[in-house]
Amino acid sequence: MYFGPPPKVIPTEIWSTVPDNLRFAAPKAKKGKPKVFLEGPSFDRAGNLYCVDIPFGRIFKITPQKEWSVVAEYDGEPNGLKIHKDGRIFIADHHHGIMLLDEKRGIVEPFLEGTTKDRFKGTNDLIFAKNGDLYFTDQGGTGLHDPTGRVYRYRFESDRLECLIDTIPSPNGLVFNVRETELFVAVTRANAVWRIPLSDKHGVSKVGLFVQLFSAGPDGLALDEDGNVLITHPGHGIIWVYSKRGVPLYQVQSCGGDATTNLAFGGEDRKTLYIVDSRASNILTAQMPVAGKMMYSHA
Repeated sequence: MYFGPPPKVIPTEIWSTVPDNLRFAAPKAKKGKPKVFLEGPSFDRAGNLYCVDIPFGRIFKITPQKEWSVVAEYDGEPNGLKIHKDGRIFIADHHHGIMLLDEKRGIVEPFLEGTTKDRFKGTNDLIFAKNGDLYFTDQGGTGLHDPTGRVYRYRFESDRLECLIDTIPSPNGLVFNVRETELFVAVTRANAVWRIPLSDKHGVSKVGLFVQLFSAGPDGLALDEDGNVLITHPGHGIIWVYSKRGVPLYQVQSCGGDATTNLAFGGEDRKTLYIVDSRASNILTAQMPVAGKMMYSHA
């Protein structure tokens, strides 16, 4: 229980909205699903923001001038998106596993579909370590009733896929601490963020609770240069900023909808936080006091 001062409020503004020509007409929309649902924001070196449209398998590209385009559309359910240092764009797809976007050809192809014995449950989000290893969550339909969600690590140099932990009730977003000795994982159905110590020698052990949220579970995570952890809280329109010791510092409040599901730092000084306001089809921005940790794509 925290009894300190309340977190300072940081406002947001709408930076851009999905243009009308990219919103599907009602007859084409899948029954019971929104016309657009944004996720997976990530910047390339040129300052273009990529994000996905989950229900329609589209990959959007937004230029610094706020010009939107569809770089690919495929039969899948993309969620997380991250960019490799060499420019390759990787996607965590709920149906197909880890996918690779070929932007020049406008196609999305399989990269990892699971092991020979066991396909993925439903991959959700992903991140690159500073050595190039790929970490990703395999959420599927897991939850408190079925705490078998997984976190995987794929080592490019040895072409080896490793399951680090397989006892998580709905693993979602993930981010490293500054030294990359720990991995924070959003555990949606437990309304919590876990802290997972990492060790090449001993594997995963002594996993602990970092933050316990309320009412709804966390989604995307990010980190700033001071080691503060940013946690999206869909359903509340809030992004929490916790210190590395778990003290709430800031509350970034949505000026749009309440489905604030994921986020990415951008701008020349990396102090502008870009947030996907998923159901409302907006990209929100907030000016943060600390720059975001540099991503592997820009290192």
